[in-house]
Amino acid sequence: MTTSEVVETRRPVDLVRDVFERVLNQRDADALLPYWAEDLVEEFPVGIYRGRKAVRDYFAETFAAIPDFHIEVRTIVGEGEKVFVRWHVSGTFSGARWMGIDATGAKIELDGIDCFTIRNGQVVENFVVFDQLSFARQIGMMPPHRSAMDRAMTAAFNLRTRLKRRVAVG
Repeated sequence: MTTSEVVETRRPVDLVRDVFERVLNQRDADALLPYWAEDLVEEFPVGIYRGRKAVRDYFAETFAAIPDFHIEVRTIVGEGEKVFVRWHVSGTFSGARWMGIDATGAKIELDGIDCFTIRNGQVVENFVVFDQLSFARQIGMMPPHRSAMDRAMTAAFNLRTRLKRRVAVG
């Protein structure tokens, strides 16, 4: 039996569970290819990726940036062709650049949710949510919450907003 035959005969929730509990933690983007439809659309907080190759490249970049990437399923539920997964990612941003950002060596811990659509034994759509602000703070790109720098950024933003209102009114 080929990999695609194995994938096609599985329930959607079992297929997604396998991706999360086994395949992603191999940190091998090519191992994900049999699970994705050729015309897959993945909507991440950082952008929309269309097609297997684009999503493979996203994961290859992620695994290169976080060499000890580990994902843990917290909750997984499915009904029909829809599967929802609440997950937790941990790792160290110590490898290659990610989305143009140089690795900082920072430890990361992120929670997120995926909403998959499975048809004919493959992922055709996925909508991913994770807290980009938390990621930015953890890697040092944004200041810690309620720190002096965070408060200064908020004050500068509010000043800019008030100035824009005055210009629009005046």
